[in-house]
Amino acid sequence: MDVIDLDEKLGHFSDHWSPRIIAALNGQEVKLAKFIGAFDWHSHPDEDEMFLVLHGSFTMEFRKSFGAPDEYGYRSVELHEGQMLVVPKGVEHRPVAEEECAVMLFEPAGLVNTGDAETSDRTTTGTWI
Repeated sequence: MDVIDLDEKLGHFSDHWSPRIIAALNGQEVKLAKFIGAFDWHSHPDEDEMFLVLHGSFTMEFRKSFGAPDEYGYRSVELHEGQMLVVPKGVEHRPVAEEECAVMLFEPAGLVNTGDAETSDRTTTGTWI
């Protein structure tokens, strides 16, 4: 039962799209990640994901059936510091950050970050720090 300093943990890594696990509870993992650019389109057929913006901002893009699509066939939601979003299971999505941002994630333990998409060099379940 130690205090976890989020900024201190964020200072331990600089790579993007590679979540770090900082805690686990009730079958869930709490992760920190840094985003920049666009991540891979993917979904998680059986799991919800929660994103909480700690520093900066990013846009979550959704494909097709989640809300009213724009002319490109997707919908987007902007998130800023102190805001969070839950992506329901089965919804195809990708986070996009124009500038670096730091995010806390709550996900089922062992969740693969690229979900049902093809494995890429970004695919991971996270590592403990």
